[in-house]
Amino acid sequence: MVVQDSVDAPGVPLEPFLHQVGGHLSVMRYDEHTVCKPLISQEQRFYESLPLAMKRFTPQYKGTITVHLQKDSRGRLSLVANPLTENRGPFTVSTESAAVAIWQTLQQTTGGSALPLTQWQHPQRAHSLKESPATALLRSELHLKAQVPSLVEDANGNLTEKGSFNPWGLHCHQAHLSRLCAEYPENKRHRFLLLENVVSQYKHPCILDLKMGTRQHGDDASEEKKARHMRKCAQSTSAHLGMRICGMQVYQTDKKHFLCKDKYYGRKLSVEGFRQALYQFLHDGTRFRMELLEPIQHQLQALLSVIRSQSSYRFYSSSLLIIYDGQETPQTPHGSSVIKVDVRMIDFAHTTYKGSWNEHTTYDGPDPGYIFGLENLIQILQRIHEGQ
Repeated sequence: MVVQDSVDAPGVPLEPFLHQVGGHLSVMRYDEHTVCKPLISQEQRFYESLPLAMKRFTPQYKGTITVHLQKDSRGRLSLVANPLTENRGPFTVSTESAAVAIWQTLQQTTGGSALPLTQWQHPQRAHSLKESPATALLRSELHLKAQVPSLVEDANGNLTEKGSFNPWGLHCHQAHLSRLCAEYPENKRHRFLLLENVVSQYKHPCILDLKMGTRQHGDDASEEKKARHMRKCAQSTSAHLGMRICGMQVYQTDKKHFLCKDKYYGRKLSVEGFRQALYQFLHDGTRFRMELLEPIQHQLQALLSVIRSQSSYRFYSSSLLIIYDGQETPQTPHGSSVIKVDVRMIDFAHTTYKGSWNEHTTYDGPDPGYIFGLENLIQILQRIHEGQ
């Protein structure tokens, strides 16, 4: 389904999605239940031809929308979307929106325009010639004040306070705005995918983003890109486990913080380090959430059965999200509680399958690298369960 834009309707300002824990493309919040991201044709075709068995393990696809860059009277940049024609009521953005407040603060600190990436470097890192501008941006200090801080580990492993959000999403957003400003005129229309916000039902969404498989490059990758991705896999748990951590946030109930880790942390982990990180993902700062293990394993087993049945699919560079609520569910009068966890596959820009457009290679059977990663993930969780 591709929905049409309403030409006469006012634009919908897009907010940075504050629960983006990984990836390099900026994910935006369209409304409470919908996010959007830059459209890549191969990913759009995947969603439009999605096998029925996989739909429960992917975000609901809601179509596409046109987005453009806009500068207000103060010179602050934002992305604006034309609303869907099926949205009959007026679209409003709450003045209490955390995303809007944080992004406006960020805009004020930059004088209203998107700064070149190099200007976002941490003062102590600005002299380093080894870091790319993008890397420097992603390690930058935003110095934003918020009511509920989160915790991020610095280079020495010490916990430092940040804002009430995972900083990764804002960094990706700033990089995206900078790139759009540099490469396109302001009135250029960009196409975005509209997808279900899979964490909208959680009060304090704890999210683990796993890059799945033993291979990350697509069939159309250049030799240079292919070599780079193969090197990353060989030097990380991707080669040994068929997965590596791309990002995570865990709500710490004792401090009322999110503990956040990024892809650079995940790349450095050993196999044992990965196991410890998985344990930490299920620890709320006070206790290990033992009750989450069984429902997560159950969903992973169901996903494994589905992947095994998908002949010719190769989910190169896709991620798997594991989600649960850091706010524990109150027990019923009978002493039981409903434990809500979610397992979702995302990011299909490099997914290939028989019949996909411009396929370079047709594969037989299910994706062995993805299956290898899922089997190892289930096994590690089982060992953690048995070790408690």
